[in-house]
Amino acid sequence: MQLAKTLAALAALSLIGACANQSKQASVDPSLTPKFGKPISEQNLVLWNIDVRTPDGLNMPPGSGTIAQGKAIYEAKCQSCHGADAKGGPVFGTMVGGIGSMDKNPRVLTPGSMYPYAPILFDYVRRAMPMNEPQSLTNDETYAVTGYLYNLNGLMDANTVVNSKTLTELKMPNRGNFYRDDRPDTNAKRCMSDCQPISVSQK
Repeated sequence: MQLAKTLAALAALSLIGACANQSKQASVDPSLTPKFGKPISEQNLVLWNIDVRTPDGLNMPPGSGTIAQGKAIYEAKCQSCHGADAKGGPVFGTMVGGIGSMDKNPRVLTPGSMYPYAPILFDYVRRAMPMNEPQSLTNDETYAVTGYLYNLNGLMDANTVVNSKTLTELKMPNRGNFYRDDRPDTNAKRCMSDCQPISVSQK
């Protein structure tokens, strides 16, 4: 008797669920279709394509700044985190010094000591700084701050006009101490079907 009651209750629940699903499906407007957006134009895409190829400065924007301008901008917008003269503040450590310390213990990691190419600093500042308002600096301001930091590291003269040309031409002290990553996965090509596994023996 109890089994019969249980089966009857389960059947009733199934019927209620089926009715609810039918009611839900009936309430959906059949004319609605997925909205997949539209292709983005090259004119719109270029606004997002701000990455810089740092070895040769490809895609660095027009603009320029001076070391003096960079100092003023730094003191107004950067010093509260990085400290006076970029020697370290309440949020970040020093950005000055350490040249020649890459094979020492401890190493001192700064833009002057570790970056192989000068445009790396420009690219980073342009994308991520100030931390509370990234991408708020103009190109001219970013060039000026970048030059000021390299000047503090003894890599740029105080009279340098900082732009894409002077940054690309700046020979960084640690440039020759890098090697190309030749692991197999760095040579992988895009594959969407019938893809072959990467050989671990590939060199």
